[in-house]
Amino acid sequence: MTFKLSRRFFLRGAGASVALPWLEAMLPGGSLAQDMASPRRFLAFYVPCGIRMNRWTPAAAGTGFSLTPILAPLGARGQEPSLVNDVTVITGLSNRPARPDGPGDHASGTGAFITARHPFKTESTNIRNGISLDQVLANAWRGRTRFASLETGTDGGGASGNCDSGYSCAYARNISWASETQPLSKETSPQVLFDRLFGGLDPALSQQLVQRRRRLKQSVLDAVKADADQLKPRLGKTDQRKLDEYLTGVRELERRVQMEQAAAVCTPGSRPAGASDLRTRSRVMLELLAWSFRCDLTRAATFMLQNAGSGYVFDFLGLTEGHHSYSHHGGNAANNDALERINVWEVEQFAAFARLLKGMQEPNGSTVLDNSLLFFSSEIEDGDAHRHDNLPVLVAGRAGGRVTGGRHLRLEGAPSIANLFVSITDALGAPVTSFGDSTGPLPGFVTSA
Repeated sequence: MTFKLSRRFFLRGAGASVALPWLEAMLPGGSLAQDMASPRRFLAFYVPCGIRMNRWTPAAAGTGFSLTPILAPLGARGQEPSLVNDVTVITGLSNRPARPDGPGDHASGTGAFITARHPFKTESTNIRNGISLDQVLANAWRGRTRFASLETGTDGGGASGNCDSGYSCAYARNISWASETQPLSKETSPQVLFDRLFGGLDPALSQQLVQRRRRLKQSVLDAVKADADQLKPRLGKTDQRKLDEYLTGVRELERRVQMEQAAAVCTPGSRPAGASDLRTRSRVMLELLAWSFRCDLTRAATFMLQNAGSGYVFDFLGLTEGHHSYSHHGGNAANNDALERINVWEVEQFAAFARLLKGMQEPNGSTVLDNSLLFFSSEIEDGDAHRHDNLPVLVAGRAGGRVTGGRHLRLEGAPSIANLFVSITDALGAPVTSFGDSTGPLPGFVTSA
């Protein structure tokens, strides 16, 4: 009899439970097999303070466009493959509900980032926004994965208080909203996220066992080794190879998480704004998200690369002022050049995540990126003007073949970004007829039925 494995199977050991990637032994017959072999996935990737648009926007529309300086990280780099044919650049979209009542463009724009709803201006508890795109998809896919959604980022903070000209911090620090009044706070600790995903604390086992493993600096994989050794001989040759590759990858990822945690613990006292190594934290968090997609632990996720109006000092780029200060460039060439360097680095992080997914193969031979849509944008267009029109929008992935990459869509008439969101739900197999201030799907985005 052919060995079959539950898709919810975990390797278990002392104080740990480790999820598995998709294996051929998990594939049943029938219509569910296709969903399991190539599930659709969505990520919203947020960057603050706008983009230097004249160095972002391709000159030509359609296919065959040339990468601009800020989009250059999408091209081939050494051994890294080009992503040009996997991405769609979209210019001309607007998010009118993001316009604030008076000042407060950063918080209002961030609140409306993937809700396309007008955040109610308050610094009290009577916040009101709208459900976000990731949660619409999470609700449609609920029950198919261990986590309905994952909300992540690099910069934390509470949801109370005034964060931007009378707008609550709930708008400035969250892009995921379960309802009009319920923002979903993000996880910013790689160690905590790793434990949730892979070193999962088994509630049936003692917390003391978990702490002992950490004191002895034992890998979570050491705790589940016996279970893995028993499983492996029961798998086919292809699954055995995939399991070995997976466990090796998880061990390396765990090592990087531990290094990042150790660096944070060893930081003495308070630090200046630019002291934390954002590079390591961002990369590790994105690697964890990539593995959560590969293992089908979730299909809907968000990632905030800093909060609204971030003043982070990118000292590793040779900069001395905060991000927000540079974004208020006033036409100054030096400020614009600094903003461009930040924007290039931001796109590098997005491209690195997309390449991780491109290198992860599904059971049917496609890649995780082939079956995903990754949405990249900011809360505003230009940081100096605080515009919510002509937003910088980049979408990576093909949604299982329903979206064609390698295009620059230049739109006329400033259509709502919510129209794109409606099309994204359609492409990912969870269609809605309306969302936010949408007027219908975005023509030309979905290219096949």
